[in-house]
Amino acid sequence: MSEILLDVQHVKKYFPIKQGVLLRTVGHVKAVDDVSFTLKSGETLGIVGESGCGKSTLGRMIMRVLEPTDGKILFNNQDITHLKGQELRKIRSQFQMVFQDPYSSLNPKMTVEQILAEPYYVNKIADWKEAKERVGPLLTRVGLKETDRSKSPSEFSGGQRQRIGIARALALNPSLVVADEAVSALDVSIQSQILNLMRDLKEELNLSYIFISHNLSVVKHISDRVGVMYLGNLVEIGSKRELYKKPLHPYTQALLSSAPEPKRNVKREKIVLKGEVPSPANPPSGCPFHTRCPYVMGICKEVRPILKEVSSEYSVACHLHH
Repeated sequence: MSEILLDVQHVKKYFPIKQGVLLRTVGHVKAVDDVSFTLKSGETLGIVGESGCGKSTLGRMIMRVLEPTDGKILFNNQDITHLKGQELRKIRSQFQMVFQDPYSSLNPKMTVEQILAEPYYVNKIADWKEAKERVGPLLTRVGLKETDRSKSPSEFSGGQRQRIGIARALALNPSLVVADEAVSALDVSIQSQILNLMRDLKEELNLSYIFISHNLSVVKHISDRVGVMYLGNLVEIGSKRELYKKPLHPYTQALLSSAPEPKRNVKREKIVLKGEVPSPANPPSGCPFHTRCPYVMGICKEVRPILKEVSSEYSVACHLHH
């Protein structure tokens, strides 16, 4: 049985809303509101949901770019929730991030060699000369040529830039890579190449991924397990096979019904949700989805359902299944 690499416990992130001359706090935007899950070593967990549901905020808290308002984040059984300075730097090499935009994530004033050598030098793993010697193998590992090292990011296509971003993330041999919409800015044909590269690297280097995306097809292609977020809450999480075959939460059912079906002969009944997504600054009482749910009951408006295991390693936060 694989050991737990990452353990996220009741994590919250509230952003204060300030008004007036004195900038007094008059409320909070509940971007992530009590999310818990685990990630095993060598596993890929996909996180899906509509824009604004808190996916990226969750990823940034795991990376410790953002400080959680509440809760705990354990990495390799070490509490990293409030690590700062030198303590955080010591462990940060073990978890890296691939960003959404391959154009803005690379410094246009640096060559590829400088971009990829910098992690070794900054973390005092190698001097500048030795760091540059390590660039060639990194480039070939992600499908680029060693001769590309002298080029600047502007000389590459979007897919090639994302390969450079992946190479930079792999430089320090991390255990965990958080990919935040890593292929959404790329053409569909290039997306599959990058996804296949990430899968190959996972097997080769025994990586674990948290793959954040709004694209259900992309998540299905790369993930072992899938978690579904709505309005800052994790509403369903389980194996990819079970979740895509028979989703339990009404929101997950609606998401999957709207996804394109690649098979011509398969017809899927589309579920159209009524109303708009509520504001995270003023979320509804009870279940956050009850204002749009076609199966809403009285208890849904009053009591917030907890994420509860309904079968082996499959959990859902819905009163219909509790």
